[in-house]
Amino acid sequence: MKNAITNTLIIRLIRLPLIMLMLVLGLNDLKAQDSTQAAAPVVKKKSFIKNTFDGNFIIDNQTVMVPIKGTFEFDIQHRFGTIEHGWKDLAGLFATANMLLGFSYVPIKDVQIGFGATNDRMQVNGNLKYALIKQTKDNTSPLSITLFANSVMDTRAKTSSLPIINVQDRLSFFSQIIIARKINEKISLQLGPSLSYFNNVEGYFDENNIIQSKTNNAHFAISAAGKFKLTEGLSLIANYDQPITQHPMNNPNPNLSLGLDMKTSGHDFQIFVGNYGYILPQNNNVYNHNDFSKSQFLIGFNISRLWNF
Repeated sequence: MKNAITNTLIIRLIRLPLIMLMLVLGLNDLKAQDSTQAAAPVVKKKSFIKNTFDGNFIIDNQTVMVPIKGTFEFDIQHRFGTIEHGWKDLAGLFATANMLLGFSYVPIKDVQIGFGATNDRMQVNGNLKYALIKQTKDNTSPLSITLFANSVMDTRAKTSSLPIINVQDRLSFFSQIIIARKINEKISLQLGPSLSYFNNVEGYFDENNIIQSKTNNAHFAISAAGKFKLTEGLSLIANYDQPITQHPMNNPNPNLSLGLDMKTSGHDFQIFVGNYGYILPQNNNVYNHNDFSKSQFLIGFNISRLWNF
C-alpha cells in the first residue's frame, strides 16, 4: 500500500514540472505573438493637400479640383465683347456677349458630372471630371492629376449656311489632363495638355472645285495657370493657352488672361481680362482669333454657387 502511494506521488511530482513548463512555454508563445503584432507597421491614412485652387474654374480652364461628394454647383460664365473700340461700345459691354449656364454634381468621391448650355451656336454640353491622383502632405504624391472631358452638340436648325447632314456633324469633343502642384500656402500652379476634336469642320472649294478643310478635325493645345493668394478670400489668377496644331487656314491665336478670384464658403467669383471670347474650351482653342498684341482683350466673369447634400 505504501509503495503504491509512493509511486503515485512520484508520478505527480514528475508531471507537475512538465505541466508548469508547458504553461510557461505557452505564455511565452502568447507574448511572442503579442510582441509580433505590436511590432507590425501601422498603416497611416494619407493626408491630402487642400485648396490647391479655390474652385472648378481658373478663368477659361478647369482646375485640378473636384468638390467633395454630394456637392451640387451652379455656374454662370459670361464674356463681353472686346475692349478695342473703347467708348464706342463701352469697352465691349454693349457688344455681342457669350454666356453659359451650367450645373454639376459629385455623386461619388472624386467624380463630378455636369451639364451646360450656351447661346454661342445654341450649344449644349455634358462633361465628366475625375481626380485621379491627389497631392499629399508628405510628398509621397507630389502632384495632383485630374482628367476632364466633355461632349458638345450644336443644336441650331439646319440651313443652307449650316450644312449639317446628321447628328454626328453637330458633335465636338474635348479632353484634358490637368497636372497641378500647390507650392506653398500662397502659390499654386497647373499645366494642362488638351485635345479638341470636331466631327465637322468648315471647308471651301479650291480651284479644282474640290472641297478642302480650313481646319483639321483634331487640335492639340496646352494651358498653364496659376494662383497667388493675396488674402484669405482673395487671390490673383493668371492663365495662358498655347495652340500647338497648325491648320491649313485660320490658325487660332494664343490666350493671355489675368484676374481676381474672390472666395467665400459657398461662392466663388472671378473677374478677369483676357482674349478668349468663347466659353467652351474646344471653341476657344480652335476658333480664337482675338490677338492680345492688338489689344483685343475682353472682360469676363465666372460665378459659382455650391450646395452640399
